[in-house]
Amino acid sequence: MTTAAVLSAGSWGTVFASVLADAGTDVTLHARRAEIADAINERHQNPGYLPGIDLPEQLKATTDIEQALTGADFVVVSVPAQAMRAGLTAWAPLLGPDTVLVSLMKGIELDSGLRMSEVIAEVAGVGPERVAVVSGPNLAREIANRQPAASVVACTDEQVAQRLQAACHTPYFRPYTNHDVIGCELGGAAKNVIALAVGIAVGMGLGNNAQSLLITRGLAETSRLGVALGADPHTFSGLAGMGDLVATCASPLSRNRSFGEHLGRGQSVTEAAAAISQTSEGVKTSEAILALARRHGVEMPITETVVQFLRGEVDLGKATALLMERPTKPERHTRTR
Repeated sequence: MTTAAVLSAGSWGTVFASVLADAGTDVTLHARRAEIADAINERHQNPGYLPGIDLPEQLKATTDIEQALTGADFVVVSVPAQAMRAGLTAWAPLLGPDTVLVSLMKGIELDSGLRMSEVIAEVAGVGPERVAVVSGPNLAREIANRQPAASVVACTDEQVAQRLQAACHTPYFRPYTNHDVIGCELGGAAKNVIALAVGIAVGMGLGNNAQSLLITRGLAETSRLGVALGADPHTFSGLAGMGDLVATCASPLSRNRSFGEHLGRGQSVTEAAAAISQTSEGVKTSEAILALARRHGVEMPITETVVQFLRGEVDLGKATALLMERPTKPERHTRTR
């Protein structure tokens, strides 16, 4: 039997652990708080993040990180992107010599500009063939309710991707494999920034035309950066690109869209963070993606405007004007340096 450890017991980590358990994988979920671990083991629920959702009875939880990691074929990491390096530094000595590390995170490290798989490889001292990524339109509560969903399992080693695919394939969760780790990770990170922009538009009372504009042009600027970084452009028309972008921008279940809505109604960043009470990866990731874009000479006007707004450099009206008053050009254009 395939064994897995999932770190940690937030909403998406708990849901993916449930998917693994439903697929027949022997999975242990690591929780920082004893009350969460106890609730999962005794009542098969995670009231802190998924109240009212029944979890698989075979899912185990522990607060003992060594117990969770011992003998795991896959170690699935689901923590805030900016906290991942510190956490993995502490956990790395406990990893087995053949363990595959799996990233569920959709962010870019702020200081280094590295994707999560690159941080994992650097901190754990492993090659890219031992790092995989799961990305796609994966709204946690819908999957927790076993509603149909699909995702992408990306790894440079096709056999590793296929092993992970088998470990999380259930009647309601359909994983596809992909070799393009760069494209899958960038699509997952950048869509959070675009979802902030869409949420802001919704909060301002703007209509579907404005939202569609942001989604489609957001995909265009993400694709431009992806190609500059070496991604396969076809990835951005798939589940890890357009699929994830649409789900995150359209659903009220999306933390980043919800965060943006609060901003669009006039709340501050601090007030919006308190209102959703969960991590909105897009806030810090926007800075990291903009830095990457500038480093590679890629124009990303939506991302740049989001960053300016979050910094307090422009207000809502000015942010809208900055996008709408840009010089006209062909819809498809080559990147400039």
